[in-house]
Amino acid sequence: MEGADGALDALGALADPVRRRIYRQVAAAGVELGRDAVAEAAGISRSLAAFHLDKLVAAGLLAVEYRRLSGRTGPGAGRPAKLYRRAAGEFAVSVPPRGYDGAGRLLAEVVERAGLDRELQAAARAAGAAEAVGADGDLVRELRGRGYEPFLDEKDEADGGGGAVVRLRNCPFHALAEEFPALVCGMNLALLAGLAGEGWTAEMSPCAGGCCVALSKNNMD
Repeated sequence: MEGADGALDALGALADPVRRRIYRQVAAAGVELGRDAVAEAAGISRSLAAFHLDKLVAAGLLAVEYRRLSGRTGPGAGRPAKLYRRAAGEFAVSVPPRGYDGAGRLLAEVVERAGLDRELQAAARAAGAAEAVGADGDLVRELRGRGYEPFLDEKDEADGGGGAVVRLRNCPFHALAEEFPALVCGMNLALLAGLAGEGWTAEMSPCAGGCCVALSKNNMD
């Protein structure tokens, strides 16, 4: 299968531990990174960072754009910097091959057609509550383990009056959410509300390029 072989090739590019660390660094940054920033963070030379970055681009795991970091234009502005960000594509491999994505789409279509949104949300909330983190638990660690790539939004925290706001750079249900946004995003909101427990409030507040849900820590005073 050409698709499976392509996914294996792409994921094989992450076998090198330095390259894997660089990929995680770029993916977690939330902004485009240049070679110098990657090299400094990884503790390697700029040329070695460039080598690994371009290997990740060739594998389809990173994307490139060129931009002048100084903001200057015209003569004397210098050459645009080569910047890297996580690519939008997805890679998944199952050995032997399985068809979970197709089954998920079929189930979502049936639920949507039958108008079972509330039942799905109730089930999702109950599933989250069964493993609830609660006010004293480490919600960020739990979200990270589930693939949400959480981060603290310092701007929102400053603007919102002191409550911690956790945003999510990745949606584990992205492909389904693209096809069934209302159904899947509603399910995700209910799941995270149940998982976070009474110490947090989950609400629809999309992160650019990420998940549609944000979580705010409740004031316990």
